[in-house]
Amino acid sequence: MTVATNPRAHVRGGYDLGRYIAMDFRRNLRNVGNSFFVIVLPTALFLFFGASMDWSGEPVGVGNVSAWTMIAIASYGAAMATTSMAGSAALEIQQGWGRQLALTAMPHGAFIVAKAAIAVAMAALPVLVLNLAGVFTVADMPPGVWLATVALTIAGSLPFAFYGLAIGLSFRSDAAVGAATGLLVILSFLGNAFMPLDGVLLDIGRFTPMYGIVALARYPLTDGDLVSMGGAAGSDPLWMVLTNVAAWTVVFAVACLLLQRRRTTRR
Repeated sequence: MTVATNPRAHVRGGYDLGRYIAMDFRRNLRNVGNSFFVIVLPTALFLFFGASMDWSGEPVGVGNVSAWTMIAIASYGAAMATTSMAGSAALEIQQGWGRQLALTAMPHGAFIVAKAAIAVAMAALPVLVLNLAGVFTVADMPPGVWLATVALTIAGSLPFAFYGLAIGLSFRSDAAVGAATGLLVILSFLGNAFMPLDGVLLDIGRFTPMYGIVALARYPLTDGDLVSMGGAAGSDPLWMVLTNVAAWTVVFAVACLLLQRRRTTRR
């Protein structure tokens, strides 16, 4: 007697979803340009600006300047990764990959879960590589603070998944996603990531999307205290940092919803 089986059941299982995630993760990792900007460039920036300067060992909060710099550049690398992954996923859907998947047993929800898992994994890569570089150079923080900054850095990259998705939904072009990741350089500068800001630039920077996630990732190290070229420069209360992160997350998420609704209406 033959037992009827559902050919879709096995494909919907965790094994095949896990295999799809692993294959797509390897595909993105093999993308030399993507890996360079997400992993190699942030690591090089840290080794130059955070580990080799005369002031790298100077104290900041419960650590030193090298750790302060490492956290910010890791936030930049993680945001680059999620922006690139989400933007590429949106382009894949718009360019027909979604229709191809509809012919298989993989539901659309599983595709979203897979892309989310890959985005988090790609965001974790520069964070882990940079923190390893910090361990083997001059970065210094208590172990508990170190673990907290790693977790907050990875979590802080999630708003930029919405940012990348919004760009991908707006423009059917890989160049647009590339421009979106390039814009992160300017946003990171204004976000107090690459060098200490003060005065008008700091006042402007507090309203930019990278400022909140960088300040949040640094919070276990500095407790909100700001650093300038001349030393301490005031502090950011936690509520203000969280408000920045929440506000920009909502802005990017609403943009995604509106752009998706526009795309559906056009059909």
